[in-house]
Amino acid sequence: MNRSFRVAASCALVSFAALATFTLTPAIAYADGDDTALTNLVALAAQRLALAEPVARWKWANHKPITDTPRENELLTDVGKRAAAANLDPAFARAFFRDQIDAGKEIQQALFDRWHSAQPPEGSPPDLAIGTRPQLDRLTQSLIAGLTRVQALRETPDCPSRVAQSLANWQSLTRYDSTQTKALTHALQHVCESGGVGATG
Repeated sequence: MNRSFRVAASCALVSFAALATFTLTPAIAYADGDDTALTNLVALAAQRLALAEPVARWKWANHKPITDTPRENELLTDVGKRAAAANLDPAFARAFFRDQIDAGKEIQQALFDRWHSAQPPEGSPPDLAIGTRPQLDRLTQSLIAGLTRVQALRETPDCPSRVAQSLANWQSLTRYDSTQTKALTHALQHVCESGGVGATG
């Protein structure tokens, strides 16, 4: 075997080893305690919940019920397909988005209760088709991507406490409406395999 062939073979082996290492290394590593991906997921869930208000205004103005079972089922079916395409567990994605739907309805119900007992919302209702639903669709895709980044964390023993800490960290950095904390916590219930959001102690 001549020298040039040995050099070429050595380079090929090094390149293959580097490629294998890159391929097998998870995109997000949690050993160092970096929970940026979790905090980003919290922020996306909060953005989605913020859209519950225009949805509630539209339903109120058009005398529609808060629960829209056909649309909810349509979303969950779509989420399952998007999750499979992203190599994300579809059951995990559907459970997470079921929580997003239910948390959003909690906020809508609180708004309906307020409007029934006090002054109804003023002004024209938003156009969901033009404004809100496209935003919701973009957030669905962003949330699917966010879930893929935290999927490796789901089964770790400290997952609930890390979700809670990420929630607390994010709230401390924003002007988040504290009255919606319960709904946001609900929206994060199935991030961890064990369910729930732990304490931050």
